[in-house]
Amino acid sequence: MFDRQPTLTSGAFSLRRLREDDRDALRIAAADPAIWAGHPETDRYEASVFYDLFDQLLAFKGALVMRDGDTVIGTSTYYTGSTQPGTIAIGYTFLTRPYWGGKTNLTMKSMMLAHAFESFDEVWLHIAPSNLRSQRATQKLGATYSHTENMQTSMGPCEMQFYVISRAAWRDRIGQ
Repeated sequence: MFDRQPTLTSGAFSLRRLREDDRDALRIAAADPAIWAGHPETDRYEASVFYDLFDQLLAFKGALVMRDGDTVIGTSTYYTGSTQPGTIAIGYTFLTRPYWGGKTNLTMKSMMLAHAFESFDEVWLHIAPSNLRSQRATQKLGATYSHTENMQTSMGPCEMQFYVISRAAWRDRIGQ
Protein backbone atom coordinates (compact mmCIF):
# COMPACT_ATOMS: atom_id res chain seq x y z
CA MET A 1 0.00 0.00 0.00
CA PHE A 2 1.46 3.35 -1.07
CA ASP A 3 1.92 5.87 1.77
CA ARG A 4 0.68 9.19 0.38
CA GLN A 5 1.86 11.13 3.42
CA PRO A 6 5.35 9.93 4.31
CA THR A 7 7.98 11.94 6.13
CA LEU A 8 10.85 12.60 3.71
CA THR A 9 14.07 14.52 4.37
CA SER A 10 17.05 15.83 2.42
CA GLY A 11 19.47 18.02 4.35
CA ALA A 12 17.57 20.88 5.98
CA PHE A 13 14.51 20.22 3.79
CA SER A 14 11.66 18.00 4.92
CA LEU A 15 8.26 16.95 3.71
CA ARG A 16 5.64 15.65 6.12
CA ARG A 17 1.88 15.16 6.29
CA LEU A 18 -0.06 18.41 6.05
CA ARG A 19 -1.93 19.01 9.32
CA GLU A 20 -4.61 21.42 10.43
CA ASP A 21 -2.06 23.28 12.57
CA ASP A 22 -0.14 24.16 9.35
CA ARG A 23 -3.05 26.35 8.17
CA ASP A 24 -1.66 29.74 9.23
CA ALA A 25 1.99 29.09 8.35
CA LEU A 26 1.08 27.81 4.88
CA ARG A 27 -1.31 30.74 4.39
CA ILE A 28 1.56 33.14 5.10
CA ALA A 29 3.75 31.23 2.61
CA ALA A 30 0.99 31.44 -0.04
CA ALA A 31 0.26 35.16 0.45
CA ASP A 32 2.53 36.36 -2.38
CA PRO A 33 0.46 37.12 -5.54
CA ALA A 34 3.50 36.29 -7.74
CA ILE A 35 3.25 32.63 -6.70
CA TRP A 36 -0.15 32.37 -8.38
CA ALA A 37 0.45 34.63 -11.41
CA GLY A 38 0.68 31.74 -13.92
CA HIS A 39 -1.96 29.65 -12.19
CA PRO A 40 -5.57 29.45 -13.41
CA GLU A 41 -6.75 30.57 -9.96
CA THR A 42 -4.65 33.74 -9.70
CA ASP A 43 -6.29 34.91 -6.47
CA ARG A 44 -5.09 32.03 -4.26
CA TYR A 45 -3.01 34.55 -2.30
CA GLU A 46 -6.28 35.88 -0.85
CA ALA A 47 -7.05 34.30 2.53
CA SER A 48 -10.56 33.04 1.73
CA VAL A 49 -9.47 31.45 -1.56
CA PHE A 50 -6.38 29.93 0.02
CA TYR A 51 -8.30 28.48 2.95
CA ASP A 52 -10.63 26.72 0.48
CA LEU A 53 -7.55 25.19 -1.16
CA PHE A 54 -6.10 24.25 2.23
CA ASP A 55 -9.31 22.41 3.16
CA GLN A 56 -9.20 20.55 -0.15
CA LEU A 57 -5.56 19.59 0.39
CA LEU A 58 -6.38 18.21 3.84
CA ALA A 59 -9.22 16.19 2.31
CA PHE A 60 -6.90 14.70 -0.35
CA LYS A 61 -5.01 12.76 2.35
CA GLY A 62 -1.89 13.11 0.19
CA ALA A 63 -0.74 16.65 0.87
CA LEU A 64 2.71 17.31 2.28
CA VAL A 65 4.10 20.51 3.77
CA MET A 66 7.62 21.51 2.68
CA ARG A 67 9.89 22.97 5.33
CA ASP A 68 13.38 24.43 5.41
CA GLY A 69 14.34 23.74 9.00
CA ASP A 70 11.40 25.11 10.99
CA THR A 71 10.13 27.40 8.22
CA VAL A 72 7.15 26.40 6.05
CA ILE A 73 8.07 27.18 2.43
CA GLY A 74 5.36 25.40 0.44
CA THR A 75 3.45 22.23 -0.27
CA SER A 76 3.01 19.41 -2.75
CA THR A 77 0.55 16.55 -3.01
CA TYR A 78 0.33 12.93 -4.13
CA TYR A 79 -3.01 12.16 -5.78
CA THR A 80 -4.66 10.03 -8.43
CA GLY A 81 -5.68 11.96 -11.52
CA SER A 82 -9.40 11.97 -12.22
CA THR A 83 -8.87 10.43 -15.66
CA GLN A 84 -6.14 7.96 -14.64
CA PRO A 85 -7.29 5.43 -12.01
CA GLY A 86 -4.49 3.30 -10.57
CA THR A 87 -1.78 5.88 -11.24
CA ILE A 88 -0.02 8.38 -9.00
CA ALA A 89 0.48 12.06 -9.70
CA ILE A 90 2.37 14.86 -7.99
CA GLY A 91 0.90 18.34 -8.04
CA TYR A 92 -0.74 21.19 -6.17
CA THR A 93 2.83 22.34 -5.60
CA PHE A 94 4.02 25.79 -4.67
CA LEU A 95 7.13 27.25 -3.09
CA THR A 96 7.76 30.70 -1.68
CA ARG A 97 9.64 33.02 -4.00
CA PRO A 98 13.02 32.91 -2.18
CA TYR A 99 13.13 29.21 -3.17
CA TRP A 100 12.49 29.73 -6.90
CA GLY A 101 15.20 29.17 -9.47
CA GLY A 102 17.48 27.07 -7.30
CA LYS A 103 17.48 23.42 -6.41
CA THR A 104 14.60 23.44 -3.92
CA ASN A 105 11.92 22.21 -6.34
CA LEU A 106 14.33 19.55 -7.61
CA THR A 107 15.04 18.47 -4.02
CA MET A 108 11.35 18.34 -3.13
CA LYS A 109 10.35 16.44 -6.26
CA SER A 110 13.38 14.14 -5.94
CA MET A 111 12.23 13.06 -2.50
CA MET A 112 8.68 12.57 -3.75
CA LEU A 113 9.67 10.76 -6.94
CA ALA A 114 12.03 8.38 -5.11
CA HIS A 115 9.21 7.50 -2.72
CA ALA A 116 6.65 7.07 -5.53
CA PHE A 117 8.99 4.89 -7.59
CA GLU A 118 9.08 2.39 -4.74
CA SER A 119 5.47 1.54 -5.71
CA PHE A 120 4.87 2.86 -9.25
CA ASP A 121 6.67 2.60 -12.61
CA GLU A 122 5.69 6.12 -13.65
CA VAL A 123 4.53 9.36 -12.11
CA TRP A 124 2.22 11.93 -13.70
CA LEU A 125 2.23 15.71 -13.32
CA HIS A 126 -0.75 17.80 -14.46
CA ILE A 127 -0.06 21.44 -15.27
CA ALA A 128 -2.28 24.23 -16.52
CA PRO A 129 -1.28 25.46 -20.00
CA SER A 130 -0.82 28.97 -18.57
CA ASN A 131 1.64 27.82 -15.89
CA LEU A 132 4.90 28.15 -17.83
CA ARG A 133 7.09 28.21 -14.71
CA SER A 134 5.79 24.81 -13.58
CA GLN A 135 6.11 23.40 -17.10
CA ARG A 136 9.80 24.39 -17.22
CA ALA A 137 10.43 22.98 -13.73
CA THR A 138 8.72 19.71 -14.70
CA GLN A 139 10.81 19.38 -17.84
CA LYS A 140 13.98 19.94 -15.77
CA LEU A 141 12.99 16.86 -13.76
CA GLY A 142 13.08 14.81 -16.97
CA ALA A 143 9.31 14.53 -17.38
CA THR A 144 7.99 14.61 -20.92
CA TYR A 145 4.76 16.06 -22.28
CA SER A 146 2.20 13.35 -23.05
CA HIS A 147 -1.04 15.11 -23.97
CA THR A 148 -3.61 17.75 -23.03
CA GLU A 149 -7.08 16.92 -21.76
CA ASN A 150 -9.78 18.18 -19.46
CA MET A 151 -9.67 16.78 -15.95
CA GLN A 152 -11.51 17.36 -12.71
CA THR A 153 -9.42 19.53 -10.34
CA SER A 154 -9.97 21.38 -7.09
CA MET A 155 -11.27 24.25 -9.27
CA GLY A 156 -13.65 22.03 -11.26
CA PRO A 157 -13.04 20.78 -14.82
CA CYS A 158 -9.87 22.31 -16.31
CA GLU A 159 -7.73 21.79 -19.36
CA MET A 160 -4.42 20.37 -18.17
CA GLN A 161 -1.18 19.34 -19.79
CA PHE A 162 -0.15 15.82 -18.78
CA TYR A 163 3.54 15.14 -18.22
CA VAL A 164 4.97 11.75 -17.28
CA ILE A 165 8.27 10.49 -15.94
CA SER A 166 9.20 6.83 -15.73
CA ARG A 167 11.34 5.17 -13.10
CA ALA A 168 13.98 4.46 -15.80
CA ALA A 169 14.01 8.09 -17.01
CA TRP A 170 14.34 9.28 -13.41
CA ARG A 171 17.29 6.94 -12.79
CA ASP A 172 18.93 8.27 -15.97
CA ARG A 173 18.29 11.84 -14.79
CA ILE A 174 19.91 11.31 -11.39
CA GLY A 175 22.69 9.11 -12.73
CA GLN A 176 21.85 5.73 -11.16
